[in-house]
Amino acid sequence: MAPALLSMAVLLLYPLVRNVILSFQQLNRKEFITRETVWIGFDNYTELLGDPDFWSVVVRSIVFTAVNVALIMAIGTGIGLLLNRLGKKMRLVLSLALMFAWAMPIVASVTVFRWLFDEQFGVVNWLMRTLGFEGYEQHNWFETGFSTLVIIMILLVWGSIPFVALNMYAALTTIGSELYEAAKMDGASGWRTFWAVVFPNLKSFFMITTFLEIIWIFKAFAQVYAMNQGGPDRGSETLPVFAYIEGVGQFHYGVAAAISILTIVMLIAVMSFYFRLILKQEEEL
Repeated sequence: MAPALLSMAVLLLYPLVRNVILSFQQLNRKEFITRETVWIGFDNYTELLGDPDFWSVVVRSIVFTAVNVALIMAIGTGIGLLLNRLGKKMRLVLSLALMFAWAMPIVASVTVFRWLFDEQFGVVNWLMRTLGFEGYEQHNWFETGFSTLVIIMILLVWGSIPFVALNMYAALTTIGSELYEAAKMDGASGWRTFWAVVFPNLKSFFMITTFLEIIWIFKAFAQVYAMNQGGPDRGSETLPVFAYIEGVGQFHYGVAAAISILTIVMLIAVMSFYFRLILKQEEEL
């Protein structure tokens, strides 16, 4: 285990410690150029915790994560169930389509979505006009932070569904066919079979997958920033983008470090909740 622990210490622990140290410093443009170290204690944290803009981004990030994870788990579970019922040929076709979506590079997928929602040449505006809707002549889908976040949400859901669906299908293969036969003999509907047979047997899968999706969506940076740089008017910023813009964009590196530490604390709080549930379930087994 020593090589793995050493590599984790170098790649994860050291940057984390350096980040904590930076969060207690004033490191703006002046200090960055002069290489001056100015210790200010908890001032960066108190400034953030008293900043209404910070709390707006926190609430936006939490709501954005919750909606994304709910959609990803619901649609991914549905497609996983579909894969379990399809024949071999159609299952292979759908699995390949899911793999292609999952393997697509982030920047390439963002470029495709920006083209789909383009103001002048976008497919979505053309489709809306074709369906008879008015007001979609050069409609700007990135005009507000809300609409920008909706597009990013569609992108994240589209890119995350394959992970849930393929793992769901793999997990379903562990459930014995006799359980389905017993439910069918009892006259259980599809929904009843899911809640009485599938969900209890795959509770660990749902908990761990939901836990992973919360982490991945909450810390999603590339999709949010590449789509519209957190705009317009910083209206689509989530916490990782907020930290990046404060640091690299505004040269407030100490504040950016404090934002990242607070983000980690929020994730740890969520992780502790899920770890307690997982440990409780293991004790019951």
